[in-house]
Amino acid sequence: MIVCIGAGSFAEALEWTAEIYAAAGKRLAKRGALQGVADEGGYWPAFKSNEEGLAELVGAISDAGYEPGTDVAIALDIAASQLYRGGSYHLALEGRSLSAEQMHAMLLRWIERYPIVSIEDPFAETDAAAMRAFTRATRIQVVGDDFFVTSEQKVRSADGACNCVLLKPNQVGTVTETLACWNAAREAGYRAIVSARSGETEDTSIVHLAVGWGVSQLKVGSFSRSERMAKWNEGLRIEEALGAKALPFPARKLFR
Repeated sequence: MIVCIGAGSFAEALEWTAEIYAAAGKRLAKRGALQGVADEGGYWPAFKSNEEGLAELVGAISDAGYEPGTDVAIALDIAASQLYRGGSYHLALEGRSLSAEQMHAMLLRWIERYPIVSIEDPFAETDAAAMRAFTRATRIQVVGDDFFVTSEQKVRSADGACNCVLLKPNQVGTVTETLACWNAAREAGYRAIVSARSGETEDTSIVHLAVGWGVSQLKVGSFSRSERMAKWNEGLRIEEALGAKALPFPARKLFR
């Protein structure tokens, strides 16, 4: 994923994202690596390694005319619970298995080599010790999704694991419980991201929750599929309606 850390407004961030999305598609098509579109609108590429995806994304940012790490940065969703079996992290594409320590070292190398500012679920939801160690070892945003499942209680007992929580109303079940999780995150000094899920509809309620609750980040999917674009377009309408009342776009402050 990309984060437009240099953008001055939501509208400008969307414009940059559209240009980078188009550039990424052209790069993949040119090399015959474009297999289709995945369920949240992102490209479905054919890569030989996981790191190749990072290099391609940096290339797409540059191809679109932006400076990686200054204008636009990278966010990852590892979803490591899906890789975790028998105490190891299995990277099927590369045919290898990593211990938590090896996974930790690989992610730190990626952070050094690429303009990564956020990593979601870098370790499995049951691997709290690894999550705490990684959060201590890096200054980037470490997001808990499977790790917190929008649970107020899990945030309150995090004990230094992660520094940002993903808020999914239909994950925890009610708007009231989602707000309770956000309040617990604020009390702990954690950031938050309001997020859509797979199997979405065109309902745009989460965009209004993000703005109304003052949550500075929104994650709804890529620049294709109507259920994704409906939410981005609603954000544009809200920014236009607020006009001068809109708060400054937060990306520069969050990811300096």
